[in-house]
Amino acid sequence: MTKDELRAELERQAQSFVATTGGEVVLYAAQRKPDRQPWRKKPSLLDEAFQAELRKIEHQHDTKA
Repeated sequence: MTKDELRAELERQAQSFVATTGGEVVLYAAQRKPDRQPWRKKPSLLDEAFQAELRKIEHQHDTKA
């Protein structure tokens, strides 16, 4: 079944629904897929403390040289 055939079938079903039950068919636009954002880990307190220690050690090493 092609897209055009499917659209025609859905249109026939919608008209039949309106004609037989007196119902109302509301068409909605398709929702846009959300943009994929790259996943980033939020650093924990331990990660931040580790990075601070590394910076402190590097700073001590630079001052000795």
